[in-house]
Amino acid sequence: MNNINHIEKDYTQLFSSLYKASKILKSLGNQRRLEILTCLSEQELSVGQLERKINISQSALSQHLGRLRRDDIVTTRREAQTIYYSLYSENIRNLLLSVQMAA
Repeated sequence: MNNINHIEKDYTQLFSSLYKASKILKSLGNQRRLEILTCLSEQELSVGQLERKINISQSALSQHLGRLRRDDIVTTRREAQTIYYSLYSENIRNLLLSVQMAA
């Protein structure tokens, strides 16, 4: 009986990880979001800097950044009225490198 509980616990943790991975991969399934993340993998950028770098409207960029924020792929930092974006973790950077190598 104890062994069964241990196996169920392992699956619960695995399924939780798979759910998070699924959310991340769905977010990466959009070319514009990949462009944003590629820029952010190099350095922290403000919304205005990102807008100019990838030539996207502010409203479209805001939509994409919102999705990336909700999925814990990017994080923000505010300095006065400027919001800066960066990758949430080094794991995201490594995942981007893997995607680029697979392409």
